[in-house]
Amino acid sequence: MAAPARSLVRVLAGCQRLNLTASCVPKVSHRAVVQQTYVRTYAAAAAKPKPKPKAKKAEEEKDKKKEKRVIDNTGRAKPIGYTAWEPVDDVYMLRFYPKPSHEVGAAVDMLKEFQRLEFTPSDQAVMLDLRLDMKLEKKKRVDPFVSTMQLPHQVKKEINKIVLFTENAEQAELARASGVAHVGGAELVQKILDDEIQADFYLTVPELLPKLLPLKNKLRKKFPKSKRGTVGVNVQKMLSLFSTGHEYLVEREVYIITQVATLDMPRDQILANIQAIVDDVCSHKPLNYGPFIERMMLNSQTSEALLIKHEDLLPKPKEEEL
Repeated sequence: MAAPARSLVRVLAGCQRLNLTASCVPKVSHRAVVQQTYVRTYAAAAAKPKPKPKAKKAEEEKDKKKEKRVIDNTGRAKPIGYTAWEPVDDVYMLRFYPKPSHEVGAAVDMLKEFQRLEFTPSDQAVMLDLRLDMKLEKKKRVDPFVSTMQLPHQVKKEINKIVLFTENAEQAELARASGVAHVGGAELVQKILDDEIQADFYLTVPELLPKLLPLKNKLRKKFPKSKRGTVGVNVQKMLSLFSTGHEYLVEREVYIITQVATLDMPRDQILANIQAIVDDVCSHKPLNYGPFIERMMLNSQTSEALLIKHEDLLPKPKEEEL
């Protein structure tokens, strides 16, 4: 009887311990749903900060940048293949705009300034480049020509080397006194063929021209011709022209490229030589057919070519020629 009583006491004591500790253990059902944390996969737009007040100086600089050079192109069609006629900015791509044109006096000043800034030779040649309109009425055209003229201000310092064909003793004596390199008759033909004699110009009197035909293939463009003024009876006039004359010719059907001065010459002398060549070129086409010169460019040996506004340089037709 005593043993069961003791067992009962132990059971009751164990139950009491369980009751005392049960309040410290959380009672969670195994069926309870585990709460899942929701994760956002996008971000909210950030709030824009309020603009700060700009300084007055910064606003003024911005206004200056917005100011653009106004170019009046009213009634002027856009140039084919280009963005506009003139750029509005100081820095631009050259290929997007037509080449600017300059007054001839301003172009000469620019060439002199280029030489000073680049430290290039001051006695370099100034070249004139002309493109001609050789068309006449219907299908007729001006034939390519060669011309010799006297410039108002000489470019060459040395006298041209001349050969004169004449059998007249007085003409021969006059030629030698003028500094002609070679004077003679038909006996000079073989020496020229053998390259013993070379010259810048070959002049002759009309009666000796048939005897010079063997030289036609040898001399080619330098062969004496009446159109060039290298055949004539006035020997003194020919010698004065060709001894210090300036020669130019039409190349590739429509172009003339010739030296007009040296860069160390005074500005007025360069302009005078340019005007003299323009007048001489325009004399080879009647004025009633329109302007003979389509384009004019000027450059030195070490500079870029400058496009010239040549309209004012061209001779004006008289009223009776219109």
